[in-house]
Amino acid sequence: MFSQRTAPDLAELLEGLDPQADLVHRHLWLISLMDWIRGDHASSASAAARVDMLLDLLDARPATRERLQQWWAAFIASVDGATLLADYGFASRNAFVSELVERLHRKLLPASPDTADACELFALLMPSPLDARWLQDLDPETVDRLAKLLTVSVGASATASASLQAIAPANALDAAQRQQPLTHWQTVLLEAITISTSQIRAAGLSPEIRLRLSPAARSESPFHQLASSFEALCATWMKKRWVDDEVLAAASVFRLQLAACSHAAASVYPHLDEHGISMDLVFRLRQLRERVLRIHTLVDCLLSDTAPSKTALLFSHLASVGQEQRSIGALVSANSSLLAAKVAERSSETGEHYITRNRAEYMGMLGNAAGGGALTAVTTALKFGVMALGLSAFWYGFWSGLLYAMSFVVIQLLHYTLATKQPAMTAPAMAAKLKDMHAPHAMDDFVQEVSHLVRSQVAAVIGNVAVVFPVVLLISWGMQWWQGVPLITDAQAHYVLHSLTLLGPSALFAAFTGVLLFASSIIAGWVENWFVLHRLDSAMRYNPKITRFLGPARTDRWAQFMRTHISGFASNISLGFMLGLVPAILAFLGPALDARHVTLSTGQLAAACASLGWDVLRSPDLWWAVAAIPVIGVLNLGVSFYLAFRVALQAHNVGSTERGHIYSAIWARLREAPLSFFWPAKDAA
Repeated sequence: MFSQRTAPDLAELLEGLDPQADLVHRHLWLISLMDWIRGDHASSASAAARVDMLLDLLDARPATRERLQQWWAAFIASVDGATLLADYGFASRNAFVSELVERLHRKLLPASPDTADACELFALLMPSPLDARWLQDLDPETVDRLAKLLTVSVGASATASASLQAIAPANALDAAQRQQPLTHWQTVLLEAITISTSQIRAAGLSPEIRLRLSPAARSESPFHQLASSFEALCATWMKKRWVDDEVLAAASVFRLQLAACSHAAASVYPHLDEHGISMDLVFRLRQLRERVLRIHTLVDCLLSDTAPSKTALLFSHLASVGQEQRSIGALVSANSSLLAAKVAERSSETGEHYITRNRAEYMGMLGNAAGGGALTAVTTALKFGVMALGLSAFWYGFWSGLLYAMSFVVIQLLHYTLATKQPAMTAPAMAAKLKDMHAPHAMDDFVQEVSHLVRSQVAAVIGNVAVVFPVVLLISWGMQWWQGVPLITDAQAHYVLHSLTLLGPSALFAAFTGVLLFASSIIAGWVENWFVLHRLDSAMRYNPKITRFLGPARTDRWAQFMRTHISGFASNISLGFMLGLVPAILAFLGPALDARHVTLSTGQLAAACASLGWDVLRSPDLWWAVAAIPVIGVLNLGVSFYLAFRVALQAHNVGSTERGHIYSAIWARLREAPLSFFWPAKDAA
């Protein structure tokens, strides 16, 4: 017997072929044969050539050929091929999280060949990306020779015979069997189609999907007729046992019913767009669509004139699906695309409020940013108070995060502006305008919108920085006058200058803060989607217990308030705690990354200047710190905007060619009218 530790040549493999071997050693022998076919993994053509070599050797050795056929009959009797064809590549559970956990298990835990599960065994037999390619490279003559070698009549397998009795009417089966014996492979195909059809019906009639179907799809109910249309195809084919016009007509009806099921399932997506995205529901819809495609392939293998070649392509597809099934990234990417689009869409709705298009709006932005700067000055003073408590790193980060979160929420409720909160929200709003790029003047309108956006960001930063610095100075001088001590000590002031210097890691920390700003916008979009998906505003407004406790008018106001502000609350609270806690956690784990927020950093610099007095103006450390402030601002804004813009571009399927046109148009505008990015033109009469 062979083990996986050996790599025998073909002659040794065939010598060890034993039809009487137990299940696990049959599987080990087959795994060794597949290893021999792959060889050194050099090319798919060489692997396909080894299959020809195997068939030539078997033709030259009739006894070995007969022994292999006996071994094959024992093999197919011990594994359920229909499970492989119907279920391989699909999740065993209809939930995203459970499938994610299962894939982690497959990555971390070794698999055993001592199994009757054809799906587990196929994953062991086809572990390489080369497998899909060499199966596809087999020429039709080789595939026909393989089919003749491995064809077994249905009578050779009691399991297959029992399965066939369950699928086909007894009278049709008896008549057909007298005409021409059914092969084991045909029986497996019929059973696999039956299983897949039942799974599509179960998914389509589940309450999660059925309640979200469009009214027309729900009234037509194509999932109900799917089983009967397949039974009609099966009965027609059993009578004929060959493909003629009647069989093709029945197959066409069945395919049309499958298309109707796909169309009905697609009607769920508009509901998701309006009422929120569920990852589990998206996962189920993708599974349903893929099962429909699998049935089309199985029907081709059953009815096609070139069935062996279709079968080779089917196994090539299964090998490719196996590679994808092992990938956690593929699972997350495939099922989170709609969620990313919805997050981008909800962020774009918020981001529209941050874009100014005329001088009145520009001045309003300056005023709101000034209010945000004043509140941030108070936050800076309180932050130094937390620092004076001498807490451990975690608790210092926690209370700092809580302070930031409360400050950001107050800024939101007072309708003030924090400059760095804008980019991650405005980027999706910009990308949303790329949907109609082929319309006349669309590119010019988009570039004009970019200038509005940059100008708004500049106004917000100027308003924050111009106010936070003098207000922190006033607070520090007030403490000096009232208590005789400045806001921070001289040692703390020198530490602030040293930490903010442009010669240090301030640029890296500012870019890292841009990532945190982007992450807060993603959290905001996800929380708002969750709020809408679970209809919490409606529950707050109409739930009898809440209505009795607060009264109808108050519940209506609270529901409207939460629906309006839930995204901002999620963004501000998550950002606050990330700015406080993430650096402390990373310092414990190893990478010492800190946050550098342009408005907070400016406030800290002002506190250091107030503590050190006028002599600080002669210190080079001050000017290196001052030089770092615009760099921090640019990186805060730029990194968060870039990441959000990339997500939004993917959500709107904007290709690389269109992106190149966009960048060229923006650079052209910068050369022609650079001032338009910093100051609004005079309003037209």
